[in-house]
Amino acid sequence: MVIGDVNDEATMLGPVMNERQFERLNSLIESAVQEGAILVTGGPGRPSSLNRGFFVKPTVFGHVTAEMTVAREEMFGPVVSLIPYDSVDEAIEITNDTPYGLAAYLQSKDLGAAKRVASKLRAGQVMINHPTWDASAPFGGFKQSGNGRECGEFGFEAFLEVKAIGGLHEG
Repeated sequence: MVIGDVNDEATMLGPVMNERQFERLNSLIESAVQEGAILVTGGPGRPSSLNRGFFVKPTVFGHVTAEMTVAREEMFGPVVSLIPYDSVDEAIEITNDTPYGLAAYLQSKDLGAAKRVASKLRAGQVMINHPTWDASAPFGGFKQSGNGRECGEFGFEAFLEVKAIGGLHEG
């Protein structure tokens, strides 16, 4: 994976937003290791090819439990936590057992099953098999990820004021 300048067409991953987010992600990565998650790849610090900037190594953790900090926080960076499960119902329960709900992602050959699972997830957007971005789809989260929406018809509702007028009946 090419990590670097977003203006370079070869780049696949750029930096995170700012120093605060860079430090937050590195702290969460370190806490995951301390809490017992298995570091599969990545880890704290910048990629070895970069000596400055807010670049975070793409990081994957295995053997994560739903109670670990890395599983309970919104990361907003290139960090993936793999949580094992024994049934689809357990996977749904694990997914919904978080204070956040911005987005969820499903991979499945069975689109009917994926649709049934998607309908049970408490997330503002559920993406099945990594579709291309749709600007007309409303964007926003559930729970502590926020209740407002951007994009699409629902995005306009935040700019509207609704007025009810009653008592105009003659008689």
